[in-house]
Amino acid sequence: MQGAGIRAFGAAVEILDLPESYELQETDVLIEVRAAGVGNWDEIARNGGWDLGIVPPMALGVEASGIVIAVGSSVHRFAEADEVLTHPVPLRHQGAWAERLVAVEATVARKPPDMSWPTAALFPVPALTAGQVIHHWLQVQRGEPLLIHGAGGVTGGLLVAVAASAGARVVAVASSQDRERIVAYGAQVVLDYHDTSWPAQARAIFGPHGAPAAVNAVRGGAARLIAMVADGGRLVTTTSDGPPPERGVTVTNFYVSSDGELLEKLAIDFVARHLTISLARHDRLPDAAAALAAVVSGHAGGGVVLVPNS
Repeated sequence: MQGAGIRAFGAAVEILDLPESYELQETDVLIEVRAAGVGNWDEIARNGGWDLGIVPPMALGVEASGIVIAVGSSVHRFAEADEVLTHPVPLRHQGAWAERLVAVEATVARKPPDMSWPTAALFPVPALTAGQVIHHWLQVQRGEPLLIHGAGGVTGGLLVAVAASAGARVVAVASSQDRERIVAYGAQVVLDYHDTSWPAQARAIFGPHGAPAAVNAVRGGAARLIAMVADGGRLVTTTSDGPPPERGVTVTNFYVSSDGELLEKLAIDFVARHLTISLARHDRLPDAAAALAAVVSGHAGGGVVLVPNS
């Protein structure tokens, strides 16, 4: 089986010949990968900063869409030929940048018929991040104001979409070129981060006390954002760089976890609202290193996927 990954932590991404043989456990689902997402988190995994449950040599990748080709004896929600998407961590066999992927049933979601393979591959990690941040960590209430910093990226956009679906009054910070898409996701206001006055604009919107809740999705942005959160408010950052708490503000460094049932609900809602994810590029497995570099650079301009098979 062909995959794209590493021979050692910190090594360059390359094509690997991986063992095909794998005895499915009772709760395993074997998936023929149609597309796999590429994210900043894959660079963390490449350098050994994220324990995925397996060690090199291994294929990277922690989100994918594909077709079920076999199931374990205790799997009841899925059968052969089902179209699915998954964030299958901890990994059982190999990562998602491969021709086939083993996932535990509890991490797998049914793909809505109207969701494309690339969108379904890009969806799991950002969507689960958004769902868990908005519903569990922030517990956003209907009508509550929420500041989202970094709304132009795939994760930031889905944070807006999930927050808006929960009834939050979303003020988003992003590039002006992303404004139309972010408004379609449900933001009421989009502030241009290129405009140095955007913090003052945000304060004018939220009033003298600040935002009751905020989410940061920009590396290095959380320390600046906490000043805009009200005393006793909540700040969640997805970039592992949360500042020390102050003024009673609760600061959470968020780490995503697998949840197939939540992922399925989020996918259904996303499609029902006729939303899309901007796709910047799709590459074959031999181009995985270039695809990852484009994402890490921050200049990809949208989602990036790998397509293992023709």
